[in-house]
Amino acid sequence: QVQLVESGGGLVQAGDSLRLSCAASGRTFSQYAMAWFRQAPGMEREFVAAISWSGSPTYYTDTVEGRFTISRDNAKNVVYLQMNTLRPEDTAVYFCAGSLSPLAGRVQSGYLYWGQGTQVTVSS
Repeated sequence: QVQLVESGGGLVQAGDSLRLSCAASGRTFSQYAMAWFRQAPGMEREFVAAISWSGSPTYYTDTVEGRFTISRDNAKNVVYLQMNTLRPEDTAVYFCAGSLSPLAGRVQSGYLYWGQGTQVTVSS
């Protein structure tokens, strides 16, 4: 059974940093793309960042470009999302997603496996 487990969320102040982790088990994701999505209260789930199987290329939504960095450690089957200079509008539940394609994409339908999410709250 495939499991994606996110961790690292929390309550921080604007300008602070957090690093989210996504640990995969039940399947080796080293050959597949991984991504982070987020869902704010009352909003649709949206794309945040994605990384191809080899670590490159990576993609980001415009609002996090330059502040967030997605990376992966294939030996550990873990994907990270380093979030710097956090803003109140980054407040959301962050979901890790795993694809069956080696190349990263921005579309949710391209991801088959999903974690339960981790809450990130940024106060002003």
